[in-house]
Amino acid sequence: MKTPELLAPAGSFEKLRTALHYGADAVYLGSSEFSLRAKADNFTSIGLEQAADLVRKKGGKLYVTVNIFPHNKDIHLIKDHLFLLKRISPDALIVSDIGAFELASEIAPDIPLHISTQANITNYRSARFWERSGAKRLVLSRELTIEEIREIREHVSVELECFIHGAICISYSGRCYISSFLANRSANRGECTNSCRWNYTLTEEKRPREHLPVYENDRGTYVLSSKDLCMIGHLDSLADAGVDSFKIEGRMKGINYVAGVVKTYREAVDSLKNRPYRVKEKWLKELSMFSSRGYTTGMFLGKQPDSGYNHDEENAYRMSHELVGVVKSVNNGKTAVSLRNNLKTGDRVEFLTNGPEDKTFEVTEIFNEKGYPVSSGRNEETVLLPIVPGVRENDLIRRALNSD
Repeated sequence: MKTPELLAPAGSFEKLRTALHYGADAVYLGSSEFSLRAKADNFTSIGLEQAADLVRKKGGKLYVTVNIFPHNKDIHLIKDHLFLLKRISPDALIVSDIGAFELASEIAPDIPLHISTQANITNYRSARFWERSGAKRLVLSRELTIEEIREIREHVSVELECFIHGAICISYSGRCYISSFLANRSANRGECTNSCRWNYTLTEEKRPREHLPVYENDRGTYVLSSKDLCMIGHLDSLADAGVDSFKIEGRMKGINYVAGVVKTYREAVDSLKNRPYRVKEKWLKELSMFSSRGYTTGMFLGKQPDSGYNHDEENAYRMSHELVGVVKSVNNGKTAVSLRNNLKTGDRVEFLTNGPEDKTFEVTEIFNEKGYPVSSGRNEETVLLPIVPGVRENDLIRRALNSD
């Protein structure tokens, strides 16, 4: 059986480089104007060209999102953008709107079109419609069970993609209007305020100025907030159901998240070649190291249980490790590190690499860029450390939060 593609988010050039470095087969990214992640760093026209060059150099695939739901005023802008993308020639465009699909088909007919999860494909009749219309891949709704995916596969030959990890929206595959209603920022245009993560109170008609608390505990209620999706324990079932591409959510997450998630799922996907598929304890440990709302399998296994919702903010966004820096080069007996946090001699750190992973090292020496010994380095400085065997350029360095 063909191993499913591992598709990673790239909200910035650095995240793109990180995703490829840790083993992503493909990346998806976009510009602020036409992507559903307007608050991510995203890419300019020149940035898109540079991204395409890097992905090709690394032997990966590049998918560009054009998946907003446009209004009339957006049409001529999308046309101009599509002419740019035609010249860049990514491996696919991700669209959700029928009008954008038609425009892309006319302007860039040689670029394959993938249908975004925003299109809410939940049945095989919809899947067959998009296949007949010329789509090359369908990003299935997050609300499907594995058995429903299997049934869709039986009715179409087009590629199927599904999310396996990351944030889940309270509304159907992100088709949310809460943010527009409360903050005049449309989730369907990439400006979501994450309103489902807020703490809510009630008001009573006769007492409009009195806010009545809703308690699930002494911190209030977060009844709309779902835990994050994690399907690492069921990749074999998804692959057997006919999924061609495993997608990781997170264009607005940091490189610490991108590196850890991609590296972990890379190992898990590669292990699908050996059956029975077994989840390694180190994978679960790795996925607990960076910020999340806790994990759930969503609706893949049936109705999401009550435990799949994060009702307590106190248990959310916890992580065990923080990013220290990124390895910029390894030569002349020194490792050059671009710091993203303070670092001092005596700190214990670990390198996220294929060599000394899961091992911590004491920082015994730090040198500044001129080679002079120093006792510490600060965020955004570049320092030199003694070489640790196996460490590579672009590897991340991190440390436990309880580390002294």
